[in-house]
Amino acid sequence: MKHEPSNKNDKGHQDHRVWSIEGRYEHPIYSPEGGIEGVMIDADGVAAQFVFGHGPDDATPFGKVKPGQRVTLEGVEAKPWPEGEDAHAVYQFKRLAGIDGKDVREGGKPAHAKGKAIRMNYARHGEANGVLLDSGDFIHVRPDRFSGLGIAIGDQIEASGPGRPLTDGSGHVIDAVELNGKRVEKKPD
Repeated sequence: MKHEPSNKNDKGHQDHRVWSIEGRYEHPIYSPEGGIEGVMIDADGVAAQFVFGHGPDDATPFGKVKPGQRVTLEGVEAKPWPEGEDAHAVYQFKRLAGIDGKDVREGGKPAHAKGKAIRMNYARHGEANGVLLDSGDFIHVRPDRFSGLGIAIGDQIEASGPGRPLTDGSGHVIDAVELNGKRVEKKPD
């Protein structure tokens, strides 16, 4: 089992880092309504449950994963159950990072998109994290980077970076590495 644990940041506050846990995919966890609300893995003999958010697409990456396949999942340690000891480790699912030893975090092949920005896209916490183009493609940029780009609706956008199909089939999501001829820089550490 590989992981990166949570720790304190330089200001003494709890820093909820993403854990990366490798193990064998066991099975989905069903909601009372019949949907899939998480998955179980066996991380070298230790049960680990990853709970999805309320997004309808969280289970999508697991559609082709078979029981027994080796997976690497990323998540944030969940708050302890207030009514007693947890039966096993529980994490809030962030992403499927690998299948059978192959890294899938970037999610795909180099891609390129071009078009007019027709609407902003927003992260779960409400901050803009990219734009949807008239081509149907979604250009994703981390919110801490997107805010300084000055992109507005109607702007012509050309972006490249790792891409993969959108789950609804309408276009692709591209994690922008280059946007309008400029490298999308990382936020300073």
